[in-house]
Amino acid sequence: MSTAQTPRGDAPLVVFDFDHTLYDGDSGSHLFAWLIRRSWWRTALALLATPLLGPMVAFLPTRRYGISGYVWIGTVGMPGPRTLEGVIDRYVARHEAQIRARLLPVALEVLHRHREAGDRVVIATGAPPELARAILAFVAHEAVPVIGSQVGPRLGAIVAVRHCHAEEKMRMLRERGYTGIEVAYSDSSADLPLLLAARRPVVVNPKRGSVERFRRLLPPGTPILNWGCRSRGGDPVAAPEEA
Repeated sequence: MSTAQTPRGDAPLVVFDFDHTLYDGDSGSHLFAWLIRRSWWRTALALLATPLLGPMVAFLPTRRYGISGYVWIGTVGMPGPRTLEGVIDRYVARHEAQIRARLLPVALEVLHRHREAGDRVVIATGAPPELARAILAFVAHEAVPVIGSQVGPRLGAIVAVRHCHAEEKMRMLRERGYTGIEVAYSDSSADLPLLLAARRPVVVNPKRGSVERFRRLLPPGTPILNWGCRSRGGDPVAAPEEA
């Protein structure tokens, strides 16, 4: 039974990234890879497009366009975002066991402790917010606000029209009234604007090659932790024992 308190308007604001922070992996990539693999022609089209889209995804200034390309391939023929929401529900229902296994117990425990303390908790993710909400519904007591990438119809499919990423993530948080961040948790160097804006940044599950950059750019003593992503860096934190 949840003991989370309804947060006061002046309670400390805590922001969590989602992918590689609460969830072991890239949830949006998992969804759209499943959408692409549903048909041979989508798979073939994705393979043909990868020499162009792959480098775009890897390069921060063009990442939104590369991701949108794969989203387009996975959703071409869908009439609109409401259809995508239904597909997300089916995807999550069909992959419940795999998704549950990717939710990180340490991360969920930290999130729940903030909720119990009465903090204002929000999740800001590059994934579609409907996907993050559907996944977090597996831990029903963690019904927290989610800000994510916005999608819309284009050229007969659905693409990301606003990617909740890097500086844009901060703009989207401010537009929703989330300012004065007390604690921020993220794995990604793209979230340096978020981490630098927080009074207490916490790096979790970073790529091993990014650890020194975080140490150089963030305040001395910033925790760099690993919450259970075996392929990632950071100081290991033991998972909570089951009751």
